[in-house]
Order: sequence, then structure tokens, then C-alpha cells
Amino acid sequence: MVAVLWTAAIVVSCSNKLKNIDADKIAEAPTQVVLNMDASQTENGMVQMRLAADRMERYETGEKESKEIFPEGFRVLAYNEEGLLETRIVSDQALHTVSGDNEQWSAYGNVVINNFIKGEKIETDTLYWDREKQRIYTDCYVRLSSPQGFMQGYGLESDERARNAQLLRPFDSYGIVSDDSTGSRYVDTVNFIGPNYKR
Repeated sequence: MVAVLWTAAIVVSCSNKLKNIDADKIAEAPTQVVLNMDASQTENGMVQMRLAADRMERYETGEKESKEIFPEGFRVLAYNEEGLLETRIVSDQALHTVSGDNEQWSAYGNVVINNFIKGEKIETDTLYWDREKQRIYTDCYVRLSSPQGFMQGYGLESDERARNAQLLRPFDSYGIVSDDSTGSRYVDTVNFIGPNYKR
């Protein structure tokens, strides 16, 4: 008898909670949640790109519209033609939206792009990826460090692997002081503000 009453109490309490749920709130809930996501894009048996995220939430916003939110950020790894890791992009948050044939990727907060082959590091606050054109870009403040020096400015455009990153409006940038074959020093500058000596 006690077991029957206990089961009845559980069913009643659960059903009461279900009745109190607002129908409008259900429409705002994600249709899919993926934890510890790790997705790969391959071509001819070789990994081209990998995307890893602690959490992904998918929302259906229309008949042919959806968005995927990465509230804890994500990590994108891109590999070159030989299968070597070339580029890594990390951010605090990210968003992927699809509307009909249009697709947009956005990364927000402490976005860091490393091109390991070129030894370049790009830092910005917001980055957009046009998958169809295979381009990344931003209008925000950008810091670019490389073996050749340091550059900063507003706006950046590059291919998706950051092989040819270009600052659109640079300022206060400087080159690394190097030694040539005669042992004399030279400085490669753009808006020179002071050398960073390396020995």
C-alpha cells in the first residue's frame, strides 16, 4: 500500500510540473544539445578540419533557418595538404547560423588564430568565417605577431587557414631587428615605434 501511494505521489508531482510549463518557453528550448563535440571534415581519406566544443546547442528558428550556439567556445583545427596541423582557431563563444542557402560562422571573445607553419599569431575579439568563399575576416581591433615583427590595426582578411592574413588599417607596427650576412643590423619598419631586439 505504501509503495502504491509513493508511486502515485511521484506521478502527481511530475504531472503537476508538466502542466505548469509555459508553451512559449518550449519553443525557446534547444532542439539538440551535444556535449564534448568532436566533428571532422575529410577529403580523400585525409582530415581537412576538426571542430571540438564542450557544448553545442541547436535551435530551429524557421522552416529553413537554424542556429547552433557554442556557449563555452570552440576549437577549430585545420590541416594542410600533407596532413600536418597548420591552423588553430579558439574563442570563448561561437555561433553558426543557416538561413536558406546562406551560412555564417562567428567566433566571439578572446579569438586567437595560430598558423603554426608560418609562426603567426592573430588576436581579436570577433571573427567571421565565410565557408563558401573560404575566407575569414573581421572589422575589430587585431594584433598580429610573426617572426618578422608585430602589427596591429583594425580589420583583417585572410584565407580560412590564415596563410595570407592582411591588416586593413594598420597602425603603430614594427619589425624585428635582424642581422644580415655582414653582421650589420637593419630594421624593417612600418610606422616604426621601436625595435624589439633578439639575440
